[in-house]
Amino acid sequence: MDDDHVSSEDSLQKAEALLERLERTRQELESTQDPDRAIEILSELAEIAKEVEAELARAKKEAGG
Repeated sequence: MDDDHVSSEDSLQKAEALLERLERTRQELESTQDPDRAIEILSELAEIAKEVEAELARAKKEAGG
């Protein structure tokens, strides 16, 4: 049972790291003036958001929820 707890905590830590990356990427989007780069950043934000969602779902599953 402890292994599940560690795995759940690990998933939450990964999600937190991804959220930090999401915030940095969002700030980059705000500062860019290049429309092509903005499109790339938006795609990256979408991918990060999917990864966060997957980690949170994994954490919930591992926690028994």
